[in-house]
Order: sequence, then C-alpha cells, then structure tokens
Amino acid sequence: MCGISLILSGIKIDLSFLLPNHTTPSPEFPQPFLFSEEEITAALRRRGPDSLGAKTVNLYFNNNNNNLFDEPQSCVVKSFSDEEGAVENGCGNRLYGELRFIGATLQLRGVNPVIQPLTDSYHNVLVYNGEIFGGVHLSSDSNDTEILMQSLANCCSCTSHEGRCRSSTCSEGSRESVPELLSRIRGPWALIYWQVTLRDIDDEKAKVELNFWEELACGVYSISVSPLETDGHLIGKVKKHGWTDTELKELTKWKRTTVEPKPENLSLDFKKALTIEQGIVQSTPLATSHKVLKALKESVKRRTTLNRIYQVLLGNHKREKSAPIAVLFSGGLDSMIIAALLHQCVDSEYEIDLLNISFDGESAPDRITARAGLNELRKIASSRRWNLIEIDAYLTKLTSETQHVMSLINPAKTYMDLNIGIALWLAARGDGWLYEGTHCERVTYKSESRILLVGSGADEQCAGYGRHKTKFRNKSWLGLDEEMKLDMQRIWKRNLGRDDRIIADNGKEARFPFLDEDVIKTLLDIPLWEIADLDQPSGVGDKKILREVARLLGLNEAAILPKRAIQFGSRIARESNRKNFGSNRAANQASAGSVVIYGSSD
Repeated sequence: MCGISLILSGIKIDLSFLLPNHTTPSPEFPQPFLFSEEEITAALRRRGPDSLGAKTVNLYFNNNNNNLFDEPQSCVVKSFSDEEGAVENGCGNRLYGELRFIGATLQLRGVNPVIQPLTDSYHNVLVYNGEIFGGVHLSSDSNDTEILMQSLANCCSCTSHEGRCRSSTCSEGSRESVPELLSRIRGPWALIYWQVTLRDIDDEKAKVELNFWEELACGVYSISVSPLETDGHLIGKVKKHGWTDTELKELTKWKRTTVEPKPENLSLDFKKALTIEQGIVQSTPLATSHKVLKALKESVKRRTTLNRIYQVLLGNHKREKSAPIAVLFSGGLDSMIIAALLHQCVDSEYEIDLLNISFDGESAPDRITARAGLNELRKIASSRRWNLIEIDAYLTKLTSETQHVMSLINPAKTYMDLNIGIALWLAARGDGWLYEGTHCERVTYKSESRILLVGSGADEQCAGYGRHKTKFRNKSWLGLDEEMKLDMQRIWKRNLGRDDRIIADNGKEARFPFLDEDVIKTLLDIPLWEIADLDQPSGVGDKKILREVARLLGLNEAAILPKRAIQFGSRIARESNRKNFGSNRAANQASAGSVVIYGSSD
C-alpha cells in the first residue's frame, strides 16, 4: 500500500468531541515532532516506491472580516513572525497554521503514473492509501485515487445529512457528504482529505494522542479548523463520524443470524459430516459450502483481476512471464484455498509466487506442509507455473532487522507481535530460493510481486483458534459466538494495522480475501454449527466450513490439516524463546506471549 502523512503546525488540537472524558485546561498545540520530515518521508517511501510528492497548505486569518482561508504556497511572506507567532503575507493577512501533506505511491492501478498528493481546481487535497473494490465505479484501466478525488470534489461540505443541511453547497441533502461517500467504499482504505469549503480533514490513520503511536479505530475522522475567539490562534476540533451505509453499519455489528442449534439440526449436520468423510460432497448450487466458495472466489477476483495492474519497468532482469501476485503460503488450509482460487481467477500464462518462511530450514512444519501443498496444487492445476519461494532465516543474524520491525509493529510491544512481525516482514520481502529445472537445482529468486494475498480473518470467522474451543467447552454456542465477535471487532487493533505496516514496508500491498464484505456477510448468514463443530477433533471440526470448501476445490489433503500460527509453523517462536529466555520451558513459565518488550531485544 501507499504511504501517507499529514504534519500540522500552528493548530491547537481539541479532542473533547472525540474523547468526552479527556480533560485539558485548554486546546493544546501538538507536541514537538518525534521524527523529522526526512525520517517520515524515508519510512513512507518504503511503502510507496513508485513516486513521492508533498504539498503545503498555508492557513491565513483576516482580522478585519474574521475569515479563515488558504492560499497557494507561493504567496510571498513580507514580514517576519510577531510576538503571537503569526506572519503577514503580501495581502496583509496573517499566517497562523500550516498543513504539510506527503504521499508516497505504490501504484497498482491505472495506465498513467500518479503522483500524490492530488489537488483539484478547488484546491482540495487528497492523499490516499488503499483499494476500491466496490461502491464507486471504476473502469478496468482507471486509477482509484484519481476517481475518488473526482467523487470527493462533488461532495457537499456537510458532515452528515441526519439533520437540516446548513451548507450553501448542498440543496437540502441532494449531494453526498464526504462521510456518506466514504461509507460506500468497499475494500481497505485510509486517506487524508482537505476540503477547502469545510476546512475538514478526514483521516483514517491520524493519531488521537500526538505523543505516542496508537492504532486508530476504523471510521471517518475530521479536524475542523477555525480561529479561537479569545486569542485568534487556530483550533482543530477532532470529531468521529458514523458510517452512513446501512449494510456497512449492520456488518460492523457482526451479528450472526442463527447461533444455537436444535437437536434435529445437529442430527442432520452429523449425517452430512459422515457423507463428507466418505468422500461425497453435496453438490447442489444452494449447498452452504458452495455459497462460501462462490463468495471467496468473487473476493479473490475483485482483488486480482477486475482492474488492470499498473506495470512498472523493473529493469532488464524482469522475467518474460512475471508473477504479479503472490500468496503468503504455509501450505495450510487458508493459504491453499487462496492459491487454488487465485489459479481460477488469473490467466494461466502468469506464474504465481508462493512465499514460505522458515527459521528451521527444511524441518519447520510450515516448510513441510508448503512442499506438500505445492504438490497438491500441481495436481489440480498442472498448467500453472507455481513458484514456491523458500525463505530461510536465522534469528541470531537479524539484529538490525529486528530493531526495524520493532519500529513497525509499534504500538504492539509483545514478543508474539515481534515474532509475527519478523516472519511477515521477511516473507513479504520475497528473497529466497527456488527449485528449477529437471534436476531440481536450488537457485536464488526474489519475488517481484507487488500484491500479496494473506489469509487473515479465516480463523476469527470460522473458529480456528484454540481459545475458541476453550470458550465452546465452557460456555457452549453462545460463548463461542461472543468470542468470535470479539475477535472480529478487534482484528483491526490486534492484527491488521501491524500486518499492513510490516508488509507495506517492502513496497507490497497486502490484500485479505477472507475480510471481503460479502464473504463476512455470507459467513454470518450461515448457522454457527455449520461454520464449526468444536466437539470434533482438531483438523475436523475447527473451520469446518472451510474444510468443505477445500474439498470442493480438490484439496483433500489440505482439508484435514490442523491450525498452525505462523510463529509456530515457521519456528520463529521456538528460536525467540531460546534467544530471549534460554528455552521454551522458561518462556512458557514467563508467559512469553504477553511479555512486553522494553528497549533492544538483543
């Protein structure tokens, strides 16, 4: 994904709308920057290697008519700062604030280069990070950032249409507001938008507190800038806007249609399980597993083929038949389903890179299942060239890399987060080994794929974690449903922000097929006992619905594999425990998964 940033200067921040319990004597100026603009730009450029741009918006205040306005940066400043910190421009107006937009682009759509920030004829400014898979129409060769900018320009300056619209730019709500437009977007996104008529910045990634990093809850936030009546300084009032799209609002509640089964439901489901175990899968179009398969295939298709992938000249070393899309690959259930569906969605002339990370060479469980998974994929898709990229790493040799990953996972501070972060970072880099030729020679290979499909969300929605089984054992179906709901409603905080920063730092974009809106809705419409049956052993009842999907795809071996998290499958957790605690036993006694990291991990 792209890297976007906004640096505010000279504006007092008022958090009272966002944090009702937040008490301060008066609105505060942002504290001194922890990082220089050069450091911020360098970090953003790793996320967006194709282009880099910046734009400054100066905010002026006219004491005569109490108007706040912006002017182009080229406006000549004639006088130096006075005692109040303001400067006067050539027109006699006083400069009080500055907005510095920075955008680094990883371009995956469109036919022409795009350099952010984008501006329009109204002097609105946009920096965008994400993908549009629905809600706003795009042609196959369009760039989503450019189309979104055009759509935003048509928005009125209302923050909502729930009450009477007071804006002169909107005739009784006949035009969309910015929050309403953003509520319609399907797909992952974050943006910063400066709307001139409203002095409003909608920011998905801005910080609530400016003295430390914090994951920001999903939503649309605005900063309305206006002068204080008391001293004339500029104040930015932070406010969060609710989603206006009805389907999206319902989806965020994550409410399942049917949770508790009746005895006859379980009896029918048991007969179905016996049928599947005997190798016969119900093949009617309305079968539950078919519905999930259809939704997942459409999700993969949206993320891979509906829009032309922007081609960047990678140099003379580029292979003739490239692999534009890669899969984070363990050979487990989730990554096997994604790989098989990707094969169905992408023309067979393209190669597919399967990125596999190991901290124990050929002995790591994920390396073993990855090789087995490659063989199974070759059976169902022999015409495809599958590139299993074996990435070998040694934790003791990753001192500088570990420090860098620690900066990316922040504010997460546990060894579990660090282990996952290091494994993901090295895997996304795609620098490893490939077996080629009739003699299966091992040669170096670096994946140039710019899109990485990841299986996040499968365990949360289909009861794949061990704690789900514990909750089911203690509190039955209602307890399991509540635990799964909790997992989904905090996945942005526990997983997605961390994983996005880790993967994007390599100039790659992570896409999550299991978190597509239609996939989530499809799974919520299915009775919980058809999603999972945790009375059954591991590898059978957990993620039961996905195991049925795997069988429909011909992945019979993958369909019986137990859940294994990346930190355990790659064996980085074992190596980390030995390094930091001396042994696995010592780490377990210290509850390593919740141990907070302070300073260096050396």
